[in-house]
Amino acid sequence: MTDKEKMENDDNDSVEKAISAISANDTNEDEETYELMSSIDYDENAEYSEESIKVLEGLEAVRRRPAMYIGDIGERGLHHLVHEVVDNSIDEALVGYCKNIWIKLHKDGSCSVEDDGRGIPTGPHPVKQISTLEVVMCTLHAGGKFDKSSYKVSGGLHGVGVSCVNALSSELTATIHRDGKIFEQSYSEGIPTTQVEERGETKKTGTIIKFKADEKIFKTTSFRFSKVAERLRELAFLNPEVVIELKDERDGREEKFHYKGGLVDFVKYIDNGATHVCKPIYITGAEKGETDVETQVEICFRYNTGYTENVLSYVNNINTIEGGTHVTGFRSALTRTLNVYAAANNKSKIQLSGDDFREGLTAVISIKVPEPQFEGQTKTKLGNGEVEGIVRTILNDKLSQFLDSNPSDAKKIIEKAVLAAEARLAAKKSRELVRRKSALETSTLPGKLADCSLQTPEDCEIFIVEGDSAGGSAKQGRDRRSQAILPLKGKILNVHKAREAKILENEEIRAIITALGAGFATDFDVEKTRYGKVILMADADVDGSHIRTLLLTLFYQFMQDIIIKGKLYIAQPPLYKVKKGKSEFYAYNESERENIIQRIRRDIAAKKGTSMPDEELPENATQDGIVISRFKGLGEMNPEQLWETTMNPDKRTLLQVTIENATEATKLFETLMGDKVEPRRLFIEQNAQYVKNLDV
Repeated sequence: MTDKEKMENDDNDSVEKAISAISANDTNEDEETYELMSSIDYDENAEYSEESIKVLEGLEAVRRRPAMYIGDIGERGLHHLVHEVVDNSIDEALVGYCKNIWIKLHKDGSCSVEDDGRGIPTGPHPVKQISTLEVVMCTLHAGGKFDKSSYKVSGGLHGVGVSCVNALSSELTATIHRDGKIFEQSYSEGIPTTQVEERGETKKTGTIIKFKADEKIFKTTSFRFSKVAERLRELAFLNPEVVIELKDERDGREEKFHYKGGLVDFVKYIDNGATHVCKPIYITGAEKGETDVETQVEICFRYNTGYTENVLSYVNNINTIEGGTHVTGFRSALTRTLNVYAAANNKSKIQLSGDDFREGLTAVISIKVPEPQFEGQTKTKLGNGEVEGIVRTILNDKLSQFLDSNPSDAKKIIEKAVLAAEARLAAKKSRELVRRKSALETSTLPGKLADCSLQTPEDCEIFIVEGDSAGGSAKQGRDRRSQAILPLKGKILNVHKAREAKILENEEIRAIITALGAGFATDFDVEKTRYGKVILMADADVDGSHIRTLLLTLFYQFMQDIIIKGKLYIAQPPLYKVKKGKSEFYAYNESERENIIQRIRRDIAAKKGTSMPDEELPENATQDGIVISRFKGLGEMNPEQLWETTMNPDKRTLLQVTIENATEATKLFETLMGDKVEPRRLFIEQNAQYVKNLDV
């Protein structure tokens, strides 16, 4: 049996859920697929012949397997539709034809994206002999991105673009302003419902795509303003020549995204809550590689007084969350250039390493590559080998010039690195105390860890539990073969505001590192993790939210690959117990609680032979002998209750932690965990209205 792991869309229940860039990932679809496949009755006499080979015409393949094209059919996949259409407009901007993009969220649930680019061609296609607009809208892998004379670089990982959006929309209309005329065609589920029709004359150029996501495909079709805004803000930073406007006609909200400073403004936005060591350093250049194709490089970075490294990287506007050759080139050039400067100017008596130069670093790397080669689990790791050398050459040259021209900033950067080196040497001994020689060596495991008997990571999971009391219940209620329990005593250190030496002195953090057995920080190797799932389990109160946030900060900054590989989860213990006589029911939110109460009352009414409409239900539950209790802590549940509600893989609900938007994640961690109080106060004020179940 698989977990009943589902997504909780309301990310405002607690502080860590407000981290919109780190969200729950819906995995229900995998479970349903598995159960469907398991229930197939195989016909031993079935033939495998020419007739068995099915060809899915048009966009039918997208509708059959939408998650293959947009990631999932939950909230993330829904918003990916907007991204695909906007990316087409951004591609027009990359070649200098689009200056403005307008996005509207309409009252009827639809979304429209308009630009002032060249407009999709509408004339007859030379091969298909139908309107080129219809070819673009109704054919996968059809478009101008494959012709480098039309688009030198473009975003998008799969080349499916707007045709995929068309396939997954119950209604879509494309309106084209081109060649002095207005053309329009409508579609439903990827199939044209009208011909390409001329609608009048115009002096404008551009494309308008208005679509309504298909309710038969998606679990939700309600767009979130904040989620759409996140990607638009990111694109505006990366493309300073474009003005992007977002309007929500449902509630009147509007926001305009235009950052003339580009990456400089981006870096300022990310580490706004930090105390800065130097001014932003902006570097740009272009160079041809071995393939004789030009790669454009843009880099901006700045140092702050903190201890963590925040590097965001992009290729053709795509966030390469797993890095790649462009990030490798940046890091090697940064280390070499700063070391050469320090040695030439007698700025350091200590040998400085790459880690020393990355402490307190905030950087954004954006490159434009005509033929990007992506790899990695999420297909967002750049693999083009020549890019590393190009980035390294440009940064070496331009950074050397900056250091020579700005001796005051250069001195501060080297001094910062020297302090980091001193701390690194002090941390070396602490690091050795928690490093394990192999993942199977159990003699060095922390004493309070109740390990599981299985030793194959994919079959094992570890619960990191708040409090000894809850840890005791979890140890008694668990499946001892596959579930390990590590109880924590109190709140761990805020690693965002501490150097590695101090972090490794923290007993609770050392226990986590040792239990996982995969190293720490630059030594971390996710493949050595002793467990297939790492599950955070804390109380459903303010302290529990704080502990989860501290743990999320630890994993995000020092063991991020656990998140990228989809191994980090948050347990969802119930908030309420509803009891009637000897029967007990558990509710994970207010809506479930009310539904349970209503079901009980209907059963009571049915037994009495009476009807009880919803609107006539008595407000006071105890009048029916129904007792409602709210769990404030995991320790209030006995081992059996904890197993049935929170730990049993057949019944539990887990939130999978993912990084959807690294920009917002990085900024939010700086806001919540950084030195400055003012950004944190503003965040609390702006989000106070969304807090539920506040325990004080």
